[in-house]
Amino acid sequence: MGAKQKRQQKMLRQQEILTTVKQGKRDFTVEEQLEFDSLQREIDELNLEIENEEKTNNGNERAIETERKRISEITSLCREFDVDFTDYIEDGTSLDDVRKAILDNIRSEASPIKTRGTGEVQVIADEQDKFRAAAADALVMRGGVIIEKPVDGARDLMGMSLRDLAIETLQGGEISNINRKSSDEIYSMLSRQFYNPTSAFPSIIDQAINKAYVEGHKTAPVTFDIWTKKGTLKDFKTVENKYLAGPAGEFLEVPEGGELKHDLPTDEKLPTRKLKTYGRQFSMTRQAFINDDIDFLSKIPAKYAASARKTQNKQVYQILLNNPAIYDGKALFSPNHKNLIATGTGITAQSIQKMFMALQLQTDSFGEAIIIRPTYIIVPVGYAFDMYTIFDSPTINTVGNTQSANPLYRYKNQIQIVEDATINVLCKSGDMPWFVVGDKGDTDSIQVDYLNGQEIPTIRRMESAGQLGFVWDIYLDWGISVMDYRGIIKNPGITSVDPLL
Repeated sequence: MGAKQKRQQKMLRQQEILTTVKQGKRDFTVEEQLEFDSLQREIDELNLEIENEEKTNNGNERAIETERKRISEITSLCREFDVDFTDYIEDGTSLDDVRKAILDNIRSEASPIKTRGTGEVQVIADEQDKFRAAAADALVMRGGVIIEKPVDGARDLMGMSLRDLAIETLQGGEISNINRKSSDEIYSMLSRQFYNPTSAFPSIIDQAINKAYVEGHKTAPVTFDIWTKKGTLKDFKTVENKYLAGPAGEFLEVPEGGELKHDLPTDEKLPTRKLKTYGRQFSMTRQAFINDDIDFLSKIPAKYAASARKTQNKQVYQILLNNPAIYDGKALFSPNHKNLIATGTGITAQSIQKMFMALQLQTDSFGEAIIIRPTYIIVPVGYAFDMYTIFDSPTINTVGNTQSANPLYRYKNQIQIVEDATINVLCKSGDMPWFVVGDKGDTDSIQVDYLNGQEIPTIRRMESAGQLGFVWDIYLDWGISVMDYRGIIKNPGITSVDPLL
């Protein structure tokens, strides 16, 4: 018996009780009242049950109608473009995803589009795209660059020379008797295809160079980005960071019935930031192609990409060593900035403690404590040995030749030693300074900005040939600014000992 029938029976019983009471012209007896109230509670429960059933039925009907509409629209769309709609309907793919898949398929002229189980739509690459990707990986690996997961078939192509790959791609264009032509003639054919974006050989070379220079950028031996802050700018205009709001005034006690006192934060002048463009150009010459020299594909692009990082590294350390005037008109390291140790020293526990204190006692221009945590110690090659000895030793010898606890040992896991030979090269045979830098979260010392956050160089083929060969431009936009002198302390150091003497 359904809920509605049960409700009907109980309502009829209630009506019988009411009729009996009215006919007798009396009130409910105790038994009648109890039965009537019990019937009402059961009727209320049945009403809720019936309401829930109706909601479920309505929801199912809407879901069925929505699914019926999806199937109808997908079927109509796929028939219009002669695409199999079976998988889309079975996997529950949305109409928007099917529409996107069809448009992507039209653009790429790839193989049929399919989806399996997840509702995601993928365009399967055509055989030519697969060959280009495999050939690019093969060339890069042949040049000595390690690729963790090369494209399927790449290892099978590693034995092919540049001439072999060129013949393979030109045959795809239905050029006859290519094997009989000289390498010089084949190169001339490739040169005519150089500016055609659909040509296979230039595309393979572009992909190979891209993989090589990204790897070179990633593995460049630099240290500047360990302790500097990375920023981004949207264009090449000078960013006028003229002022920064100073500290807010301290909270003052407000007596009962008293008034809050107004506070006006003061401002401090800050530096400007600006991007510049840096770049170089390299080429695959006619001789390189004929000699099957693939260094231009692996080593040379990687070297230029690494050069971009090393150039930034050198520029950052030149700022530390050249001590230029900064945004307030004073030298970066100066007594006025309270960030310069008066007399240079080597690496000693006493000098490290002085530099830590100088950093931690820095105040802003309004006399308020900043609370900067020493985090990085930047040293030239040769200084790190003493650094590790100091920080890794739990005890030290006192003046009386007794053992005492080493107070710097507790900083062992807080401090990162940054050793860079760029300092040695720039200082030559003079004094070798070293530096203590605060945590990047406490204050900014030096910031390296990139255009829209792009820190990997851009590489592209030239729009116009500049020499006999395939030519590529590689360039990157960055700017380096001193943001706050308070986050870094300099020790002028001492003359380094020549390790060869």
